[in-house]
Amino acid sequence: MSRPALEVADIFRSHGPAWRQAHAGHVSLDQLKVMSAIERCRTAALGGHVARCTDCAYTSIAYNSCRNRHCPKCQGAAAKEWLADRESELLPVPYYHIVFTLPAAIAAIACQNKAVVYDLLFKASAETMLTIAADPKHLGARVDITSVLHTWGSAMTHHPHVHMIVPGGGFSPDGQRWVSCRPGFFLPVRVLSRLFRRLFPEKLVAAHQAGRLSFFGDHAALADTQSFAAYLAPLRTAEWVVYAKRPFGGPQAVLAYLSRYTHRVAIANSRLIAFDEQGVTFRWKDYRAEGRDRQKLMTLSSGEFIRRFLIHVLPQGFHRIRHYGLLASGTRADNIARARELLAAAKSEGQPTGAAADQTKPSCPCCGGRMIVIEVFERGATPQHRPTAPPIVIRIDTS
Repeated sequence: MSRPALEVADIFRSHGPAWRQAHAGHVSLDQLKVMSAIERCRTAALGGHVARCTDCAYTSIAYNSCRNRHCPKCQGAAAKEWLADRESELLPVPYYHIVFTLPAAIAAIACQNKAVVYDLLFKASAETMLTIAADPKHLGARVDITSVLHTWGSAMTHHPHVHMIVPGGGFSPDGQRWVSCRPGFFLPVRVLSRLFRRLFPEKLVAAHQAGRLSFFGDHAALADTQSFAAYLAPLRTAEWVVYAKRPFGGPQAVLAYLSRYTHRVAIANSRLIAFDEQGVTFRWKDYRAEGRDRQKLMTLSSGEFIRRFLIHVLPQGFHRIRHYGLLASGTRADNIARARELLAAAKSEGQPTGAAADQTKPSCPCCGGRMIVIEVFERGATPQHRPTAPPIVIRIDTS
């Protein structure tokens, strides 16, 4: 795969040092580590290896990846590994996509309390889904949920929300039959929204009473119990956004979706357009517009681009992909097997064969031959072998 013309790493390497100096004391250690990892990713600083074609002797140097989960270059391989495990868990039923979004007033608190508030978002949305799904008035079943946290909007602003992937059915309360939802309809989003609006503030107030929340700057007054209650009061009658997207076409469509969403970062390198004295220009979607008008360009100063990217750095050890319901417990394998039994489904085809895995290995760009590693070098070292000049492609105009 060819390198994008512009990468987040280019912006960090060029303006990162000055930005860090200007904001010294206001950047977290986690954010500094992310910047360093992205700047060093696939450079000599991390070491690498030299590969040579067994047929034509074409030689190339590949530098190691940083493997940081916020790096735009490193998430493709991580997503493939994760998806290989998920493929065996998918059931031959329709899957539904539900999104739970925090109101802007809560998102402001989340900025200063990421670990606590994001965790509450996971728990409140999952409890909402499991409760309504188990209600006999709606589905009356125990379901499984895969939840993925995203904290950004298309313009990299702070917009915390959870994407849920849920099969269209689940176990009956006694576990003896599979209960399917109505075709094309899973659960009423208005009912989900009302319960989510009740559960989340309850959990947030409990966290406040337990002294688990911190406030500073414009929100310092919220440390007071009465001020915090007054701040939350309007949210108890406001609309909380929960919406359901169209059901997926099948398990393979679910995998395709997950491959795009599970390991996504605040912005992909492919969305970057330009980087110059004016700032950073990138593509974004304006969801208030329709049709072609939705796709727009935005230019931010380099400092503002870096700031927006870093507000989406998660606390160390925080899990942004979580499973609930039938997939949450240590009996998940048994639950999947039982679901297949209840659905009279064929057994899983298992892991990909070795032949399929070999197709992912890079081939020679000159002749398509097999590339083998002939040298491994350590961090900061210079490889002994030199790369071959890139192949020259000659196009003959026959017109």
